[in-house]
Amino acid sequence: MEIEHVLTPAQQEEVERQLTILKRGTVEIVPEEDLKKKIEKSIATGKPLKVKLGLDPSAPDVHVGHTVVLHKLRQFQEFGHEIQLLIGDFTGRIGDPTGKSETRKQLTDYEIKENAKTYVEQFGKIIDMEKTEVHFNSKWLSKLNFADVLELAGKVTVARMLERDDFEKRYKANQAISIHEFFYPLMQGYDSVALESDIELGGTDQKFNLLMGRQLQEEYGKEKQVMITVPLIEGLDGVRKMSKSLNNYIGIDEHPNEIFGKSMSIPDELMIKYFELATPLTVEEVRAIEQGIQSRELHPRDMKIKLAKTFVEMYHGQDEAELAEKHFRTVFSKGALPDDIPVHAWAGEDEIWIVDMIVNLGLLNSKGEARRMIQNGGVKINQEKIDDVQQQVPVEDGMIVQVGKRKFVKITK
Repeated sequence: MEIEHVLTPAQQEEVERQLTILKRGTVEIVPEEDLKKKIEKSIATGKPLKVKLGLDPSAPDVHVGHTVVLHKLRQFQEFGHEIQLLIGDFTGRIGDPTGKSETRKQLTDYEIKENAKTYVEQFGKIIDMEKTEVHFNSKWLSKLNFADVLELAGKVTVARMLERDDFEKRYKANQAISIHEFFYPLMQGYDSVALESDIELGGTDQKFNLLMGRQLQEEYGKEKQVMITVPLIEGLDGVRKMSKSLNNYIGIDEHPNEIFGKSMSIPDELMIKYFELATPLTVEEVRAIEQGIQSRELHPRDMKIKLAKTFVEMYHGQDEAELAEKHFRTVFSKGALPDDIPVHAWAGEDEIWIVDMIVNLGLLNSKGEARRMIQNGGVKINQEKIDDVQQQVPVEDGMIVQVGKRKFVKITK
């Protein structure tokens, strides 16, 4: 690091303020003392820090789990630091092997561009995209010739690569590891060299990749970045990390009623973690909620409604949050039907198998899902539960079909 900077008492107080907020909700900072030095240097020189988040655009739908790191970026942004949003359009052709048990399918250029566009649009709901630098790593990685690639590869040993948990497991299990997969962490690390990043953020599963950035910056004579990891938040099942594939997620682009309803199913024991990591509430506000629940001055259900409204307001606005709360209270608390049931003009047979009806109405995607929902008691017609997957249903004008707690359709003929 460079020489220490002499700060005024007011500047030193600002350093401590930033540190306190930026350390909140993190798992690991490597090295923590360097983060303080970088903030001191930034305040002394008036030069903002460059804070990087790298993304391979392999999944276009952003969920609440993804936003944990975005809220941390927003904090850096509010302190005046520069956000480097790195879209891995070049590395996306490989795909991050982290946590994978086999070689990943490579993405096409079209898929990468479409997914990247969706990421940028959705991230704007949390961070100020007008003040965010968006970079695509094809800008520098595509220009490397074979000699450059060999030089890059020569800076890291195979033994170092096999320290990665996923590579190690696959190697010991005699599962294929393609040479090009070794280049993923090298390229991600090289991104930090090209951008001269001061700080890089990521989930705990990205630790190896983030440390590679530090290693390569040193190899190329750059000042090493600080690595900051944030938690992987558990999904609605309360056990596994939030994931669309596990269907335990809250998508930030979902309908307000869906976000509200899903939020109300968050396990009570995870509510404070969601408040702390996935909302803009201050430390003081979160602690007040936590203490209020512990002292029983605040009811957990009321606080879960507050969490649900916060999520909807963040992603759809205050008016939609009020409407979503009204919908939830009407449908779930009072057992009534919502006022805004979608209408479907029926053009099919006058009598239909209930499973086919559910799929034809678009309430579920497959007959298998429909059967399971019926068997679990989650299908109603005109508020009467259907429990026979073989039932034939007469289609009548005005009938209301309900699937689960949040999906309704009114049929017209």
